[in-house]
Amino acid sequence: MYNFRKILVFVLIMIMIAISLVGCGSTNLSKNTGKDEKDKLTVWLPPIGENDKVVWEPILKEFEEENNVKVDLEIIPWEGYPEKYATAVAAGEGPDVGYMYAEMFPQFIKMGAVEDLTPYLTDKDYENYIYIENCKMLGGIYGLAIEAANPAVLYYNKDILKELGEEVPKTWEDFRRIAKKATKDTDGDGKIDQWGFAQGWGANFFGDLNWNWYGFLWQAGGELYNDDLKTVRFNDKAGLEAAQFLYDLKFVDKVIPDNAMAQTNKEMLQTTFGPGKAAFAIWLSSGASEILDKSFPNLNYGFITSLKNKDMGTFASVDQLTLMSAAKNKKLAFKLMKHMLSAKSMTKFHKYHPRAPISKDEPYQGDPRFKEIIENDKGIYRPLVVAPHGVEVYEYLWKQLQRMMAGEVKPKEALDEAARYANDLLAQDQK
Repeated sequence: MYNFRKILVFVLIMIMIAISLVGCGSTNLSKNTGKDEKDKLTVWLPPIGENDKVVWEPILKEFEEENNVKVDLEIIPWEGYPEKYATAVAAGEGPDVGYMYAEMFPQFIKMGAVEDLTPYLTDKDYENYIYIENCKMLGGIYGLAIEAANPAVLYYNKDILKELGEEVPKTWEDFRRIAKKATKDTDGDGKIDQWGFAQGWGANFFGDLNWNWYGFLWQAGGELYNDDLKTVRFNDKAGLEAAQFLYDLKFVDKVIPDNAMAQTNKEMLQTTFGPGKAAFAIWLSSGASEILDKSFPNLNYGFITSLKNKDMGTFASVDQLTLMSAAKNKKLAFKLMKHMLSAKSMTKFHKYHPRAPISKDEPYQGDPRFKEIIENDKGIYRPLVVAPHGVEVYEYLWKQLQRMMAGEVKPKEALDEAARYANDLLAQDQK
């Protein structure tokens, strides 16, 4: 019995040791598997062009293979874009590498959601990135330009101007005169079928301020914010002049199509200007190659960056890739940013979506017709100043301008209400 007990105890001990070893083996196996698992990075981008995912996937695949990492790309629609970020960041579910435009930055910098890239940048980076100065904001560098020098331009129909005996407009007065002459019934059915200015006011979000408002405000000599960024000034004399000019085009001169409140500027380019039914339209310069040349090859058109009133000016974004503060491997995420913005990667991307280069070592692959404009008109096209509450301020301003162009309110009432809302928001930050 004693020997049996000794044997039993020995067997039980051996079983326990075996179980322990198996457990240790399992633990070690799990650890090894963990080591073999790839790091994962998530990238959020808006649709910069058409079929972006197809263009980016091989570029990201290169990075995956070189760095043993998995990169997930999500393309997020422009509408509701900042809200998507705000919700995700609050829930700790945002991307590692993101894409932001000027209006978004203050909110997310204040939240501590984006990293200052200053410690990551080298002297070579400062020398190579063309738009690095535009990336400096609120005491740091919170992004690197990925989309730039795609200004809003005023398109004109050469055949309509020739038929009217007019030259390309230079001033607001020229533009208004030609637009009025161009607006007419060409087939004699008693209805207007050719318009002066195919401008759309139906966008659901404030992106169309980029071409419908900023340029005209700057041309009038105005600005959006005061220099201290504590109050807005778009409702001053210059702002009112710009708003009144737009209001009069619709309600006095009646040169804007009747369906203006139902279409965006891009849609107006496609449905009215492209088919030759308008003397003028306004949208991104990339619309020339991506829309007009492809869909309307027989359209005889030209473009200018800006009309002149007291000044000249048109909008051109400097949208940026950002390193999100929640990224677990910031070094790797920044390396991914550099890969996406490299001359090799952007050359591939711009082959599909022609744009001006964002770095000095990238060749120019943009529309050759815009090369001279991009190089020589840098004082005319400009981005927005990064200012507090940009998203909320511009969204509310857009809604008030839409009310104005719908005939619900007059220009002064629209601008004063938008300024009141903006200044109330800004005042809260100063308490």
